[in-house]
Amino acid sequence: MTPTADSFGRTDSARCDRREKRAGGPTNPRPEGRHTDMSELLVEHARAGSERAFEELVSPHRPELHVHCYRMLGSAEDAEDAVQETLLRAWTRIGQYAGTSTFRAWLYAVATNACLDALRRRKRRLWPTHISEAAEAGTVPPGAPTDIPWLQPYPDSLLGQACSAEDSVLARERIQLAFLTAIQQLPPRQRAVLLLCDVLSWPAKQAATALDMTPTAVYSALHRAQATLAAHIPDRADTLTSSTDTDRTTLQKLVQAWEAADMDALASLLADDARLVMPPYRTWYRGPAAIATFLASPMPDDSLARAKVGSHIRLLPTAANNQPAFGLYLRSADHTRYEPFGIGVLTLDTAGIHEIAVFMLNPALFDLFDLPAAA
Repeated sequence: MTPTADSFGRTDSARCDRREKRAGGPTNPRPEGRHTDMSELLVEHARAGSERAFEELVSPHRPELHVHCYRMLGSAEDAEDAVQETLLRAWTRIGQYAGTSTFRAWLYAVATNACLDALRRRKRRLWPTHISEAAEAGTVPPGAPTDIPWLQPYPDSLLGQACSAEDSVLARERIQLAFLTAIQQLPPRQRAVLLLCDVLSWPAKQAATALDMTPTAVYSALHRAQATLAAHIPDRADTLTSSTDTDRTTLQKLVQAWEAADMDALASLLADDARLVMPPYRTWYRGPAAIATFLASPMPDDSLARAKVGSHIRLLPTAANNQPAFGLYLRSADHTRYEPFGIGVLTLDTAGIHEIAVFMLNPALFDLFDLPAAA
């Protein structure tokens, strides 16, 4: 059986049951318990070989499974592969589903193990600030390495935000880049335990069953994961206070300053400890002065030089990881159009822009974000 439709959720939007009060955001499984009669009937038909019944069972959960796999793997493309593998495993193993948990929770267990298998074959995804020190102002970045897997952004359009407002703050924090970069530091099994127990609010016994661990081992892994996370994520008290209106206004000011090559205006938007990171480049800059100096200085790399400021660029607003973002376009050599170059994501706190992350040299991201091929 080959699963149909797009697990990004472009045709099957995430469904939110407003009768539930979820403690952990839009990706939480429903409480354990007996299925509805319709769900039980669909399971019976799927076990009997009905692909249509199986589609009805899994299609509401595709978008949130995709988000879960993205958290595990750090890439929307890898998450898509993992979701497809999850659906194949679920189809071939549906006879093993005993009905002691919700079908949704069972799918999460299958997806988590599919991600763990994928992580055994892949390197963990990195972040520039985790592998190098901040560069001095005016330092020219060396060529972009091709052997480092970098964390990738995730379009808000794929998040399926039909869920109730009480979940919004928790959901926002658990998909933001700060959280994603931190959990990529965890060993895969600790990452899985953290996501199941802290993000999805599973009890240790349930996580232990899903991961073939003992509850004691789950508690131990969770404790270590939480300690690592605390060391990598600074005090987030001020980071999540910005509103959508504030995000939109700050993004608009950044776009105007960047396109106008107004470095003073751009620097005024930055927090004192602001960072500019540019995957796949390892080089990154800290502080308004260093960032402004880099953006204003000449560069030997023509494409990177043109991506800095002024009439060579256009920025189109978008959103990623529940954060303000933009598509960065460079003017073509014949000056007839602006071509895709990078996706920028802003991390804000009450002091201003804390981080500008520009994901460069990956044109496929523009398709993922549904941004135009030219601006």
